[in-house]
Amino acid sequence: MSHRREASVAAAIVALGLVLALAAPGFFARDNLSDLFLANLPVLIVALGMTLIILTGEIDISVGSVFAIAGVVAGLLAKTGLPMPFVAVSACLVGAALGGLNGALVAYVRIPSIVVSLATMVALRDGLRWATDGAWIQDLPANFQWLGLTQAAYPFVALGTAATLTVTLAWSLRHLAAGRAVYATGSNREAARLAGLHTAVVTLAVFALAGGLTGLAALLNSVRFNQIPSNAGLGLELKVIAAVVVGGTAISGGRGSLGGTVLGVMLLGAIGPALTFLGVSAYWERAIQGAIILAAVAFDALRERPVTHAVALPLARPAH
Repeated sequence: MSHRREASVAAAIVALGLVLALAAPGFFARDNLSDLFLANLPVLIVALGMTLIILTGEIDISVGSVFAIAGVVAGLLAKTGLPMPFVAVSACLVGAALGGLNGALVAYVRIPSIVVSLATMVALRDGLRWATDGAWIQDLPANFQWLGLTQAAYPFVALGTAATLTVTLAWSLRHLAAGRAVYATGSNREAARLAGLHTAVVTLAVFALAGGLTGLAALLNSVRFNQIPSNAGLGLELKVIAAVVVGGTAISGGRGSLGGTVLGVMLLGAIGPALTFLGVSAYWERAIQGAIILAAVAFDALRERPVTHAVALPLARPAH
């Protein structure tokens, strides 16, 4: 598997870091890096699941709505006094159930994933707004914030969680049969099915796993605050998909890596704060991100374009 895209993104991150080191060294202050990491932690965890979905040739644009629901559920359960491990598992299970619903509709009812997830994105978001009347979850118990840890210790726990998930999933994709099944399904679904793979099960599994990761991301984001907004996750799907594509995962499926996704999250997540430290208008953030995404998609399109070769045909001899 080629790693040219990952190398290009890594080079862009290094170049941006060198510019900041020379022009705005305050960017690398410990507090700023900690805040930057925590702000992008939900994007990273959801992007891990989205990578699996896109590797199978599908997409899920409902993750922002699932993120909001899982966060609200976690807050409501915490207010009842339930132990935090139960709250955490419940948030993940809610996300997995909603993701599995999308996966079942795609895998077994055979509705295109873009249609399914668009419908559930709207239905879940409006359903949550109706259920909560738009009110935020307040009066959260003390053991909910920072997972009952100190504010100084929480970033290290969050970093350990993100690193463990990334390494485990990356190893599984490379070394386990289930990981190879994900790549095979995205490369050629019909050939994978004829080879004996249960492609419908693979599709359902990646959607459910991505939903569970979205629930975990919602929990880790919610514990940073003393209130949980019912409209959380707005625009999350665009950030996540952009990071996955920029990291080198082909939108058509079958090619990509979680390492590339991590680099994509780092690059896109650093652009906004970097512009602020460099004194550049924040309005340029979306433009720069859009240019990077367009370049990544164009690179994939050129890479997948079939190469035609001229074939010399023998000339017919004139009849005598």
